[in-house]
Amino acid sequence: MITFIMSKRTHSHDRGVAGAGSPPQAVEAASAGLGSLIARAQWLDGLDHLLRQSLPAALAGQCRLANVDQDKLVFLVNAPVWKNKLRLSEDVLLDAATAAGLSVRTLVVKVVPPSTPSSPGPVSGKPLSQAVRESLRTTAQSVEDPELRAQLLKLASLP
Repeated sequence: MITFIMSKRTHSHDRGVAGAGSPPQAVEAASAGLGSLIARAQWLDGLDHLLRQSLPAALAGQCRLANVDQDKLVFLVNAPVWKNKLRLSEDVLLDAATAAGLSVRTLVVKVVPPSTPSSPGPVSGKPLSQAVRESLRTTAQSVEDPELRAQLLKLASLP
């Protein structure tokens, strides 16, 4: 993972976190439980949509707000090229965040390559030996569960 911290920017009119963009009180309160976690995730999701509206459509589709940490906006992108393009829009994002009531001064962009989902296809490997096939058939005959028996027999018939 590559992390880039972009230049800090100060505003003479920095506001506190109170306002339209501030997290709900349930999140601000140090309450235990899943409710506050869900509320924060919903707040971040709404803020993500709000902030990405200020970006060009192509760029907005390639980034996502991951966190607001004190005076930092943390965005994720899936390639270094999008990191560079997002850097060019730093002022726009920080202004949009300020308009939403946040007192952020720094944009952090992390490059996180997309993970490739594992395909549930057939597993390639060595073919089963005759002894293994016979063992699977014998085991299948001793199993009472018809579904398990069918699966064992299916395995025994693999090349």
